[in-house]
Amino acid sequence: MPRQTTRPDNTSPINQEALDVIRGGSEGPRFEQYHRSLLGEILDWLLGPLFLLWPMSVAITYVVAQNISNTPYDAGLSNALTILEQQLQVENYKLVLDIPAAAKMALRAIENDGVFWKAVGPAGQNLGGDAELPTPTRTPSEQANTVYFQNKTLRDFEIRIAYKWVEQASLGNGSILLVAAESTERRTQLANDIIKGVIMPQFFVLPIAALLIWFGLSRGIAPLNALQRRLRARRPDDLSDIDERGAPAEIIPLMNAINDLLKRLSNNIETQRRFVADAAHQLKTPLAGLHTQAELALRDATNTNVQTSLEQILAGTTRATRLVNQLLLMARAENPEGVISLFELDLTHLAQETTLAWVDEAIRRGIDLGFESNDKPVWVRGQPLLLAEALNNLIDNALRYTPTNGRVTVSIGESDAVAILSVEDSGPGIPLQERTRIFDRFYRVLGTNVDGSGLGLAIVKEILQHHSGTVEIKDPIVSGDIQSGTRFELRLPISKP
Repeated sequence: MPRQTTRPDNTSPINQEALDVIRGGSEGPRFEQYHRSLLGEILDWLLGPLFLLWPMSVAITYVVAQNISNTPYDAGLSNALTILEQQLQVENYKLVLDIPAAAKMALRAIENDGVFWKAVGPAGQNLGGDAELPTPTRTPSEQANTVYFQNKTLRDFEIRIAYKWVEQASLGNGSILLVAAESTERRTQLANDIIKGVIMPQFFVLPIAALLIWFGLSRGIAPLNALQRRLRARRPDDLSDIDERGAPAEIIPLMNAINDLLKRLSNNIETQRRFVADAAHQLKTPLAGLHTQAELALRDATNTNVQTSLEQILAGTTRATRLVNQLLLMARAENPEGVISLFELDLTHLAQETTLAWVDEAIRRGIDLGFESNDKPVWVRGQPLLLAEALNNLIDNALRYTPTNGRVTVSIGESDAVAILSVEDSGPGIPLQERTRIFDRFYRVLGTNVDGSGLGLAIVKEILQHHSGTVEIKDPIVSGDIQSGTRFELRLPISKP
């Protein structure tokens, strides 16, 4: 693109009319911090105890299954003892176990199912049955004619025995021990089947339950997510109340508290803005009078020292006046009630005319100020006064920080339906660690001896926000003798193809 040297013009470098049209609020630096989600917290408290109690449920189910499996088999052993007891008789003053054919058939059926038995007389004699079965020792707590159960080991096999001490007058004196036993294998198999029937479905039910809980909670906190999206979609300067319609009753107190906070914040900002605006207005008149009186005095001053002092006063009042103007801009920028009228405008023409206004200042500083474009209109929707003020601030900064014999270039172009207005200088540049804060109000890079209020770039950011645009800091395009510097890019959406 050809480089055009600008021509002198009578337009003032600082456009004070922009004070009457700026509005909105600035947005400070964001510091993001990780916070645990509410959904994750609730899921932990719901699913954590659930999966913690599940092993306990398995253990309890195992104990219950063992008891359930023992009940029918213990009843069979108890019936075997009853059959044996019915066959005890005394013949010729001698205790015998006379088992008729029907009883033998019943015991044979029990034996076929793996049940063994024996009977022991009062003197310890074996009256019949399997003599290898364990013989329980009677304890004082065991009563006669009551069935008791124990788990024993026989030939390395776990068995369960049922026994009772029979005492009947017809059988003579002494207690007769009747024992029936069977392997615990079938009991264990039945208990395992019960456990499988109860536990196995839980492997499918628990994940489904966890999924349903997650889905239900996600639906439950959906209003919070909707509220978050509404808050994020707000403009930085929107401090109006949050609409409570459609919000769950549980979060309405939170929304009321946020609305109260927004009201207090709005009142504080309005008070601060009014104070700054009033103070700036009050300072403009005495500063203008002081500047005029200093100029008049300088014309008649003949003493060199007096002239030097008056020149310093003039320079100081000029800086103070610029600071007051910047404060007024910021005060109006924080006014949420302001309205900006946007127009179709040629950004190329606006940028060229604004750059021409700074030629005299550039010549006075010994800086080569140029303008580059492809001589083609670039149409955007915007407020001419505000966009000109944003460009004025960038050019002013570039001229202040560029040394004598340096270069400042204003260029205009477009890319992907975006207009790019850039201001590039050959100054010392801005360190990377400072670039995140350079748009903060009253922030200035340390180590520079350049006068300034620290508000210019903050105002540029304000203006671009009201135009749905952005301002970015880039490294300069290295070409020729330019090896350092700063490049500011203003990006605005193009309104016409």
